[in-house]
Amino acid sequence: MENILLWPAGEAPYMDECPGQAEPSLTLYRAGGTQAPDAAQSCGVVLVCPGGGYHYKAPHEGEPVARMINEAGIDAAVLDYRVAPCPHSVPLLDCQRAIRLLRSMRYTRVAVLGFSAGGNLACNAAVHYDDGAYFEDDFTDCMSCRPNALISCYSVVSMAQHTHVGSLMNLLGEQHSNTALQRYYSAELNVTRDTPPAFIWHTAEDASVPVENSLNLAAALSRCGVPYEMHIFPEGRHGLGLAQEHPAKAWTSLCKDWLIRQNFDEKLVFTDTNEYTGKEDE
Repeated sequence: MENILLWPAGEAPYMDECPGQAEPSLTLYRAGGTQAPDAAQSCGVVLVCPGGGYHYKAPHEGEPVARMINEAGIDAAVLDYRVAPCPHSVPLLDCQRAIRLLRSMRYTRVAVLGFSAGGNLACNAAVHYDDGAYFEDDFTDCMSCRPNALISCYSVVSMAQHTHVGSLMNLLGEQHSNTALQRYYSAELNVTRDTPPAFIWHTAEDASVPVENSLNLAAALSRCGVPYEMHIFPEGRHGLGLAQEHPAKAWTSLCKDWLIRQNFDEKLVFTDTNEYTGKEDE
């Protein structure tokens, strides 16, 4: 486990407008534990965005999920992104920077996984990307922030319809009635043919975030010809996380299998000069 600031200490943008919050960071969980610089590395990594209504980050949707991903031989990182009362652009900025940072760490495939409001963040990272570097002279900021895959877990996909009012109010604040912003942060309205493939799950009886969020995301992906796998479980409250001791727990094995089919478990070998030497021998 390794904690890494998204920007060098003191250089994260908008900190003055995010009172009382820590500098944004990610915590890396390597599938094989601590690795030497010349050890084999997972070519894929999953960036986990816990939910919490853009008000906090739910612990049960963070480290336990990263450990579950590790079981598939895939590295994971939990994102500590900033929330209300930050400006609405800040959570997505943090997520985009985290993807770029992971790419700078030699990961060739980056998936973004989110729960609830963290799912809104993940879905928006999948449809809004590469609009330009925040710091043009920063090597990391010049890397692509387009994820290779999206994992949407009972997500607040939309801020325009069937939304979660608390997430809407916390993200947009005084601009919560701004139709243009509502549409911008509604991933189902911004899917294109270049949106990455997705794994989606939800429960039909979710009373906090209606299942229509996931159904409409899947419909948008289908219209654009983007591959997706979706699982709707008939029972289960909102916020299940790993859903241990619940039928919906099947999502974890289904998701791991899906990630393996996306080749996230492949291993890369680097020399001590940081040069890629090819896939690890099996």
